[in-house]
Amino acid sequence: MKRRDFLYLTGIGTSAAILPSLAFGKLISVEEALTPVDVALKKKMADVALNTAKANGASYADVRVGRYLNQVIATREKRVDNIANSESYGMGIRVIANGAWGFAATNNLDKDSIAKATKLAVAIAKGNAKIMTEPVQLAPQKGFGEVSWKTPIETNAFSVPMAEKVDLLLSVNNEALKGGAKYINSNLFMVNEQKYFASTDGSYIDQDIHRIWPTFTLTKIDAVAGKFETRNALSAPMGMGYEYLQPLDSEKIKGGPVTMYKKRYDMLEDVREAAVHVDEKLKAKPIAPGKYDLVLDPSHLFLTIHESVGHPTELDRVLGYEANYAGTSFLTLDKWESKKFNFGSKEVNIVADKLETGSLGAVGYDDEGVKCGKWDIIKDGILVNYQTIRDQAHIIGEKASQGCCYADSWDSIQFQRMPNVSLSPGTAPLSAADMVKNVEKGIYMFGRNSYSIDQQRYNFQFSAQIAYEIKEGKIVGMFKDAAYQANTQEFWNSCVQRCDKNDYRLGGTFSDGKGQPSQASAVSHGSPTTRFNGVNVINTGRKI
Repeated sequence: MKRRDFLYLTGIGTSAAILPSLAFGKLISVEEALTPVDVALKKKMADVALNTAKANGASYADVRVGRYLNQVIATREKRVDNIANSESYGMGIRVIANGAWGFAATNNLDKDSIAKATKLAVAIAKGNAKIMTEPVQLAPQKGFGEVSWKTPIETNAFSVPMAEKVDLLLSVNNEALKGGAKYINSNLFMVNEQKYFASTDGSYIDQDIHRIWPTFTLTKIDAVAGKFETRNALSAPMGMGYEYLQPLDSEKIKGGPVTMYKKRYDMLEDVREAAVHVDEKLKAKPIAPGKYDLVLDPSHLFLTIHESVGHPTELDRVLGYEANYAGTSFLTLDKWESKKFNFGSKEVNIVADKLETGSLGAVGYDDEGVKCGKWDIIKDGILVNYQTIRDQAHIIGEKASQGCCYADSWDSIQFQRMPNVSLSPGTAPLSAADMVKNVEKGIYMFGRNSYSIDQQRYNFQFSAQIAYEIKEGKIVGMFKDAAYQANTQEFWNSCVQRCDKNDYRLGGTFSDGKGQPSQASAVSHGSPTTRFNGVNVINTGRKI
């Protein structure tokens, strides 16, 4: 696509309000987005900062040269509302001087501007040192020299012709309208983070990270009854290229009321099913409150994992660093130190994994230059670990960071962020259909919807996009207004059964907020379809 064609399609100045926060920086052409920055130039710029930091009294320094590319396509019914490519490009410099942290950033990447920003970072560190109570203790980290890592994609989404992507979204909308939808909007978000990290430890790490998220919202109206219902896409945002939107029949999981997708996603099939599901929702009977066995699909369970497991095991939250903004955690250090805190049943095995293929959080190295890996957080129901970065590791006796450091931009300081946190599949062969056969009175839930959780990540309430009644081992119809309430410990102790690895799938969020000033990160949570017995369910709508 030529630059003039791209600018024509963007409709700059119209519908700007629909763009999410991830679209920032200056608008650029597709050609510019696909043109990489020379690695040798990035190393040269990084060395200016590292040498300046050492010359001005820093005992440690790291540099992040970041180029953040975003493409957003937004459509509604039969029109394109907006198309935009944006780029944000600059350098963040973090140092330790006199035992304290300092940080500064610049988007002027000439030698003098880099040196000036570095001197400012050192001056800030020395100022912070005057009021610190304890010097920074960094876990040891060897330098890796010059290395690289790239998301293993097949097709760069930015390289796919704009017309092809627009045609897909308008085809989705057309299917929805043919299915009786009154309103339909569909969107496609694509991200490419080109991140270069260098440190005085001797690392020069070049990474090329890709993410994609297709989504839609479909609405139907019952004019006679004076009500409406919606259903959002059951897609998962993924750390993949455009191949995510090129489905394979072998990737589909069928047999239940909803078609699900393991690694690739069929947006057209999903919207056709969504039109049928909304008809069912308009006719669905309200839930009768009480105790039910829950069968939770990964498209729903990922959010419960995120809120009730991922966040409370962040060590900075445990220590109270997030109390002013996002709360603390009920998983205090004494529970971990006991080595026997009963977080859940023996079916609950939660792992953190920064390398899982296709996940949003997959990187080779974190934003402190730590090589990423995998570790247990909950083992057979017992809390065994947290999530840490280099200046936290000593607090829980770790000799190395777990690689959980991330910044959402070159001008944001990196801090502890959640890795991919997932529930492991069961070891015995078990499909979701077989799981349903053994449920006498239950609810089968799909998709994320409204939720709430308290400041310690303990008491919560979750609802789903769609919820089916299970009666005597059979799915008999759809419920509406169903939400379950529990506290984290009792909920995970009610976990009795997990499907096997053939049912394991990823869900996730493109924009998990944390910190002050707030930053957003992308993270995935995997699980199989999972059963929880005797959970309290309420009716969130009108009285029955």
